[in-house]
Amino acid sequence: MRTDAGAAGGTGTEAAGGTGTEAGAEAGAEVPRARTPSRGARPRAMVLDEVWRELDGVGPLSGPQGGPLSRTVKLLLDPLVIRPVLHPQCAGPLVTAEGAALLAALIHASADALRATAAWFTLLKQVRRGLRITEGNPQDLYFQLCFELAATQGPPAPATGGRTAEEALRETHGSAQGRTTRALREYLTDPAHTTALASALDTAWAARTVEPAPGVRPDEGREGGTPVEIRTVLDACPAGRSAGTRNSGSRDSGSRDSGGRWSGAGGGAALARLVADHAGTTAGRALWGARREPAPSARELGLTRHPVLVRPGLGGGSASTSALGLPFDRTVHERVFTVLQTSSDRAGLAPVPELVRHEIARSCAPWALTDESLRVAATVGVQLALGLRPLGGQPGADGGTGAHRAINSRWRREAYVLQARRLAVDLGADASDTSGASGPGGVAVAEPLARIARELRTPWRAYLRRLWVRLHGRDVRDAPMTGVEELWNVLDGVARSVILDHRGRVRHALSARPAATEGTVS
Repeated sequence: MRTDAGAAGGTGTEAAGGTGTEAGAEAGAEVPRARTPSRGARPRAMVLDEVWRELDGVGPLSGPQGGPLSRTVKLLLDPLVIRPVLHPQCAGPLVTAEGAALLAALIHASADALRATAAWFTLLKQVRRGLRITEGNPQDLYFQLCFELAATQGPPAPATGGRTAEEALRETHGSAQGRTTRALREYLTDPAHTTALASALDTAWAARTVEPAPGVRPDEGREGGTPVEIRTVLDACPAGRSAGTRNSGSRDSGSRDSGGRWSGAGGGAALARLVADHAGTTAGRALWGARREPAPSARELGLTRHPVLVRPGLGGGSASTSALGLPFDRTVHERVFTVLQTSSDRAGLAPVPELVRHEIARSCAPWALTDESLRVAATVGVQLALGLRPLGGQPGADGGTGAHRAINSRWRREAYVLQARRLAVDLGADASDTSGASGPGGVAVAEPLARIARELRTPWRAYLRRLWVRLHGRDVRDAPMTGVEELWNVLDGVARSVILDHRGRVRHALSARPAATEGTVS
């Protein structure tokens, strides 16, 4: 019954430099009343807000103003009640009158289950306090568990509800087997360990080498592999997935050998050569500042705020997904903390001391990754990211491959991208208008949209931050990149995640726009 809708990997929405899928503090999903769009369509968030307010007994799942919490929508309503995949009329930022009616019918049909879910959630929080459990966010951990209890048992029974809640809590938290963020913090701040861990971090950072790895040709350039090979991989990525789906044996898709790796002509062979030549290692070492060829630095790629990479800290104090640094600037504590927070099955991870030791070595490795295939994926991802042009224009020297065309064409069709183009022109006009004729708060109202418009001019930064998060998660779980089809699934998935994040932020900015200024912003 439970659906790990909030798990990472990629989710969804993996962190982009400390923002995005790395969720921050809980915020309500309720929205102010806004002008109804034309053609009978209405904002889906508004419809949800109105239907939710018609229910009683769901206060624990609601925000301060009475609308559903954003986690209520993400963890309960969408995956378990509305199920947009089965009911596409209820999907998307806007819904028609028919879609709104179906959405309301689905929620009202589950009203009893939602009321029971709210009752179980209240009870589990009470029992949690009695057991002195402080690990994790209760909404993330218990919303779907409570819905499961509501579906199987109804509302909690006065005689047995407390015992059932305690058993459910012990099972939920016991499955981590000591792999908790609290255990991580205690281990990193224990005086018996801190000196040795800090020494290990110093040693690993000092041991970095700037010499080419064995098998790497010195003239391969800053990108760590010949551009021809990387472009071949990027050309084969979209074709590889299509060919794999059709089972056509396309020359670009390659074929798997007995070990599960991709071989053969085209993209599969090019990817294999990049891995064999340690191209990812070379590119990662170049980001340390050892090579001087003209190329974007780690700072320009959005992976660090420092001109030259500095040794990561050990950390050990507080950590929060809402306050994470850029990927290469994160402490060892923050990196392991993120893995624990986003893991749906911590029992499959190594014990905390082993996680920390491995992360110390990983943080001082090229790309802060240990697996060569993942380093190559990061290197290929840079070539892809630098050719992304959501606002239009030529991809330039870095673009023009099948992967670029697939992502750019999808991104440019987004309505918010078209609005960002107009906004760039409007803000340019407003900047030269000092008379105040743009109306009260004209530019200030558009600031959230202007921020997105600015991000779209340097799309590679948000893209590469999310890509690194996904590759880091795979590295921790020993999940190498096995071929061009899997590589494309990751590269394309990151692009979709960035697009969805922007789309959600635009929808929120538009729904929250003051009515007084709604008519002044196109």
